[in-house]
Amino acid sequence: MVGYRRMILNFAALVPGAAHLPPIRARLQRRAFGTGGTNSARYCYTVWLRHLLMAARYGLNTNPRDIAELGPGDSIGSGLAALLCGAERYSALDLVSHANPVSNVLIFDELVELFRARADVPGDGEFPNVSPRLDDYRYPAQILDQARMQRALHPDRVARLRDAVLGDDPSGLIRYRVPWQEASVLERGSQDMVFSQAVLEHIDALPEAYEAMRLWLKPSGYVSHQIDFKSHELADTWDGHWRYGDLYWKMLRGGDSWSINRQPYSEHVRLLAQTGFEILAAHPIERQPSYPRRSLARRFSAMPEADRSVSGAYLLARPIR
Repeated sequence: MVGYRRMILNFAALVPGAAHLPPIRARLQRRAFGTGGTNSARYCYTVWLRHLLMAARYGLNTNPRDIAELGPGDSIGSGLAALLCGAERYSALDLVSHANPVSNVLIFDELVELFRARADVPGDGEFPNVSPRLDDYRYPAQILDQARMQRALHPDRVARLRDAVLGDDPSGLIRYRVPWQEASVLERGSQDMVFSQAVLEHIDALPEAYEAMRLWLKPSGYVSHQIDFKSHELADTWDGHWRYGDLYWKMLRGGDSWSINRQPYSEHVRLLAQTGFEILAAHPIERQPSYPRRSLARRFSAMPEADRSVSGAYLLARPIR
């Protein structure tokens, strides 16, 4: 029923005058103006610190200077958290512009207070659906030590960052690039870290995206990605999107350029290897398939059986040297 409702809405929106009807107007506004994600400072705080702590666990640079984020969503809060930890430049790369200076500065101010309070990383009780999971949610004082945070949170620096959030940024501390489909959107070999949170499942041109990330990274850089393979409410079950044939999927998806791509876990692993990455950490989240293999759509008939049980995964990788 979930798929039918969405498909009917897609068709109804094409009828002259239908876009003014309240249910259709509300749906189209949600598509255009928000992702429903990063509009909470505590959410952005936990996302950034989880990526940072995973890098620490695997011996990577925990003080990256140049950072890019794919698909920041409703705010650039996770990138602002990175800047408040000492990063010098942050590039937000999105397909559609969602964030605005007013919401960003409110989140920025809350993030400043969280870091000044050395708040623990919000855990699974507060954010049960956020991964990667950590073994220890205490404030990472071993990484964000007193000297580092005194420099990062110096009042003059915080004021300069706040001005940048509001758009007064001649030095390029914050770059918001929309759309970002071309690899030339960032300089080759310029990034210490590229990260994303539940974004790569929305990118159709995955080979090009991984190739772009490889080009953007410095030789010592790395990528840190949490990926969600579930149906995103496009089916009645978490894995129902793999049952849909191509024509049905095209009608269901409609004109949403940011809908899910339906690529499974093994495809991301393959593309990382193909584009010259060494995978340092792979943490799949397993879940029982909701239907027998014979129900898969033809497109996915050769899907590795292991993929059918992976509803999400964290991947950490660096360029092969």
